Amino acid sequence: MRVTEPDRDPARGRPPLEIDAFVGRAAELADLGRALGAGRLVTVTGPGGVGKSRLAARAAADRTPRDGVWCVDLTPVRDPRWVDHAVVAALGLTDHTTRTPRETLLSDLADRELLLVLDGFEHLVDDCADLVAELLGRVPGLTVLAVGRRPLALAGERVLALAPLPEDDAVALFLERAAALGTTPADDADVREVCRRLDGIPLAVELAAGRLGALSPGRLLERLDDRFRLLSGDRRDAPPRHRTLRTAIGWSHELCTPPQRLLWARLSVFAGHFDLEAVEYVCAGHGLASDDVLDVLSELLTQSVLAREETPTGVRYRMLDTVRAYGAGWLAVTGDERRLRRRHRDWYLGLATWCEVEWFSPRQAEVAARVEAELPNLRRALEHSLAEPDEAHLGQHLAGSLWFYWAGCGRLSEGRHWLDQAVRAGSGHGGARLKALWVLGYVAVLQGDAEGAPAALRACRQEAELFADPTAVAYAEHRTGCLALVSDDLPRAETLLRSALARYRELGELNSNVLMGQVELAMARAFQGDLPDAVRLCEDVRRVCEDHGERWTRGYALYVLAYAAWAEDDQGAARALLVESLSGAHAFRDLLGSVLSVELLALVTAAEGDPAEAAVLQGAAGRMWPSVGLPLFGSAHYNAPHERCEALAREALGDARYERWLREGAALAPEAAVARALGRPPEAPGGGARGPVRAAAGVGTHEPAASRAHKGGETAG
Repeated sequence: MRVTEPDRDPARGRPPLEIDAFVGRAAELADLGRALGAGRLVTVTGPGGVGKSRLAARAAADRTPRDGVWCVDLTPVRDPRWVDHAVVAALGLTDHTTRTPRETLLSDLADRELLLVLDGFEHLVDDCADLVAELLGRVPGLTVLAVGRRPLALAGERVLALAPLPEDDAVALFLERAAALGTTPADDADVREVCRRLDGIPLAVELAAGRLGALSPGRLLERLDDRFRLLSGDRRDAPPRHRTLRTAIGWSHELCTPPQRLLWARLSVFAGHFDLEAVEYVCAGHGLASDDVLDVLSELLTQSVLAREETPTGVRYRMLDTVRAYGAGWLAVTGDERRLRRRHRDWYLGLATWCEVEWFSPRQAEVAARVEAELPNLRRALEHSLAEPDEAHLGQHLAGSLWFYWAGCGRLSEGRHWLDQAVRAGSGHGGARLKALWVLGYVAVLQGDAEGAPAALRACRQEAELFADPTAVAYAEHRTGCLALVSDDLPRAETLLRSALARYRELGELNSNVLMGQVELAMARAFQGDLPDAVRLCEDVRRVCEDHGERWTRGYALYVLAYAAWAEDDQGAARALLVESLSGAHAFRDLLGSVLSVELLALVTAAEGDPAEAAVLQGAAGRMWPSVGLPLFGSAHYNAPHERCEALAREALGDARYERWLREGAALAPEAAVARALGRPPEAPGGGARGPVRAAAGVGTHEPAASRAHKGGETAG
């Protein structure tokens, strides 16, 4: 018979009192509290060191069930047969009968109301799940808060997947723990970079703060490449699995099966997010059957080694850098790293090639989003290729294939970085080098590099003729014509662009680049006064783009058509064309296309009778120009709309008020500026239709209501 009553003191099994400050996690704590109030089984999951136990303890301390909160640490238990014994012991139950521990639990808990916290169950998941299922089914007053790296997978289970700390909270934790140790670092760039490099994992951040007695944040940052050796601690009260970062992550590794460990190691070649198709291509084979990849990946998700995210490009997976670094160590041990990195490079080279082709299609927006999502992996593929002398040509091809992204999606600076490296790399493959050269020249033109652009294009033309590569000759000639256009050498630009377009026709080349050459020729014709020819060329581009679903080059064609409509005093048509052009350019993050459209919209706005709003848009464009790269304000032809608009607005408003509205526009962030340019209703003073600004005194001085509200009592100067 049972001879000792259980200790029913509600304080006995409560979580230990907190000694150091609890930092952040307000939202997660609230979510966990709501989950505990709504269900009887709640499981907190997440990778090692992310703060699951601390969050659960804090949430449990806030609960007040009649018979208390009881915490069971299962991490020391190795034999599944001792799970029930561990819970019995933690609850303070003693029984001298022949009953099993399970029977003791069911008997003594039957009429009790309590919260049972099971921490560190992941290595005993099947036996814990069996126990919890039976207890919940037969003890109506019981609520279970489970804490582990995977769910219990029971009916009614509510799962809270705990993510690392956001940057500000991670920095706050770092500074708080540092202060507790007697050091007071500033919240500076080094501290923030340390926290970013450690993924905001609380354990890693705390261990890093513990090193500040010997290292400054800057020196700590320098040593993080060997984070597992650096981040160890000596706190005697810390759980053994949390005394070093290596053991915290290694505990998850021990719980994995050999196939799971193998996939973990191979996944370390990825950077950032990745998708299932990439994993199946890169990681399958050599001990891991392709048909098994999905199942093994699912298990790594379950064990919190991976995280799953819904993104605009579909379901993707990610691995914390600390978890990735642990896997990379194991991959190096296997001796398979070089093969995996080549597989990774091959996949992303193929992806870039596909994206280049699909850019000239209705999937243009999808392609832009896909490259944006895959950029960390594309960078890694570029790094690998350009670091290997015998694979430099693949890096050149990859950097060149992404021309549409560098030029069309606001990545000129990064594109220039990779293209410069690619051109410098030795390569015996002329075609790949020539492509990198003309793309480098194109990017340099858009950046306004008066030395780099002609040098690259000259080298491309000379080498292309030497190797008898007519396609590279056509692209070099095209981009040289583009350089002449932005340099105001219109006759030369027209000659080169016509020649390049003839070469493209002879080669059967048709893509966004080719059509852009036709738009650039149209600009040259328009700037020389032949608007009908410019309109003819751009209407043809518009038709071809619509046939192929192309939106990027089409936006530039619409800009030229809007310019012609403005010149013909058809401001309604000009505005409609520019709104469409600006919408497309902004969607692709094409700063050049955006700022050109905003500048011309300012002129149209002035012509419609609203000089104040025109000045606001000019100010907004002025803020955007420094980020564009190409200094078109030095071009008499590209700058003509700006100068014409300024003259109209200054005449109507006077210098002081013009400058005031210009400053208002310059204060707008680019997103707000584009929204204003796109969303402003075309109202005229008194509700009538807009008309051109006249030179007569008092005409064209209308200001929008928002502008008038800012002006207050100011009078015209």
